[in-house]
Amino acid sequence: MNEQEVRAYLLAKPETIKDFPFGEDVEVYKVKGKMFATLSLGKGNEKGTDGKLEGHYCMNLKCDPEEAVMLRDIFPSVIPGYHMNRALWNTVILDGSVPVGEIERMIDNSFKLVVSKMTKKDQASILIHL
Repeated sequence: MNEQEVRAYLLAKPETIKDFPFGEDVEVYKVKGKMFATLSLGKGNEKGTDGKLEGHYCMNLKCDPEEAVMLRDIFPSVIPGYHMNRALWNTVILDGSVPVGEIERMIDNSFKLVVSKMTKKDQASILIHL
């Protein structure tokens, strides 16, 4: 999945907007004001990543803590969330090694986790579109 496909998939989620609260280099995807994904181009100088991000688009996604660890064990391109709570977020390096269906599933789960923490009224207005 390339960055254009990821952008389209993220923006297709109900009531999702793209924002830039961290500067123009980091796209933040929010549902009803709550962040569920980020997308940025790795520069290679990201502390603690051993240069793995260099030249690749990278996406941060919220994740169940147990599943986060399992995904990191399965996919070398899934690492603890860069600049995020590493227990609750993963960084997915879009280098072509993670199957498209798995990336979509991770995006869907991130979206659903964020929506699940919203008020019942907000959840209903979003879930009606799923």
